[in-house]
Amino acid sequence: MIRKIIFCVSIFVVLTGSFALYLYEKDLPLDDKLTISSRSSTKSINSVIVEGDTLSAVFKKYGLSFDELFAMRQAAASVHRLKELHPGRPYNIVIDETNSINSFTYGIDDNNILKIERVDGIFRAEKSHVPYESRILTIGGQIEDNLISAVGTQTEDHLLALQVSDILAWDIDFTCDLRTGDTFKIVVEGLFLDGKFMKYGKILSTEFINNKQKYQAFLFEYDGKSGYYDANGKSLRRAFLKAPLSFRRISSVFTRKRFHPVLKIYRPHRGVDYAAAAGTPVSATADGTVVSAQYHGAYGKLVVIKHRNGYQTYYGHLSRIKNDLRQGRQVNQGDVVGYVGSTGLASGPHLHYEIRQGSSHINPLRFKVDAGQAIPFTKMTEFNKVTAIMNTTFASALFQNNKNEQSKNSAINLTEQNIYHARLN
Repeated sequence: MIRKIIFCVSIFVVLTGSFALYLYEKDLPLDDKLTISSRSSTKSINSVIVEGDTLSAVFKKYGLSFDELFAMRQAAASVHRLKELHPGRPYNIVIDETNSINSFTYGIDDNNILKIERVDGIFRAEKSHVPYESRILTIGGQIEDNLISAVGTQTEDHLLALQVSDILAWDIDFTCDLRTGDTFKIVVEGLFLDGKFMKYGKILSTEFINNKQKYQAFLFEYDGKSGYYDANGKSLRRAFLKAPLSFRRISSVFTRKRFHPVLKIYRPHRGVDYAAAAGTPVSATADGTVVSAQYHGAYGKLVVIKHRNGYQTYYGHLSRIKNDLRQGRQVNQGDVVGYVGSTGLASGPHLHYEIRQGSSHINPLRFKVDAGQAIPFTKMTEFNKVTAIMNTTFASALFQNNKNEQSKNSAINLTEQNIYHARLN
């Protein structure tokens, strides 16, 4: 398991406006907490929604006025329906000495807060963003097994690894292409609340060395659009993804002669078989139009999609095809079209994936597509500044980590020990 080192590069950028009160569920006590505020005339009730809770039940529990509940529902109707309460989400109710409600605050999700306040005797509702503080974090490591385990063991680490795999999905198949010893670097926003790390934000840049080949991605925005680009300013988004599904292994490659496990004869295999658990989602590798979505002989349940320049992709042996997927329907790259199965001539659950152009079959593992659209020449100076900042950011992180370790008389060679990682307290 990779060891980890603490490091934050930048400091304190507040993403959104301030908010008087936000209760995050991880910090709440298990039982309701009734606290006396600094003003003796008000009381504050802090708690979380439990399974089966309604706001009516909460009001009944604390002996609050149902007339006020009705007024609050009316005030919040166009902002957030008060029927939409979810277990585990925090709330706060401030009441005065007559048990009348001054304010009600509810954490809708990790990013949004609902607050209803009494103003001049009338309830007013608004939805605000959680006032996260953004810090730029650097993370790096070396692959021993897979990217997810290399980044870390926490849920947020897993989500970060999936973000990286999504960004580089046009160049790297993160299940089949990875090699032991591959390395990665990530510069990412860390979102904090009251000094405590809550989650990762946007990835600002990443570098991945796969089988000695370098892949880089830099987040860049112009003309109101943002995307990821390589060091030369070419978009990473391509016409085709490297693979149609995750969490699998290649069980049969493209070949002119393969022993068929069911027919027990040798014949060409003009696609790639991805072994995966039954029910694993299968995604369209490119934008296109559905040609067929039905049972088709040895392919079993099969989806065929037509793309530009005469390309077609085939997704066979599906356990089921996604509902409402019909001939003529438009699909976007990454849309789920079906689920892994073993229908047709299949010895076990897997996806048979083919690419054709006209009557010619193409090996999906060797299929190359044109580079993505380039950033306009007029924006390249600005883009080059972004890439320089990102490269300097990570170089500074490594220098600081080395300096910290040397001060402890235990200098660490990060490259050899695979251990640089911005871990958060």
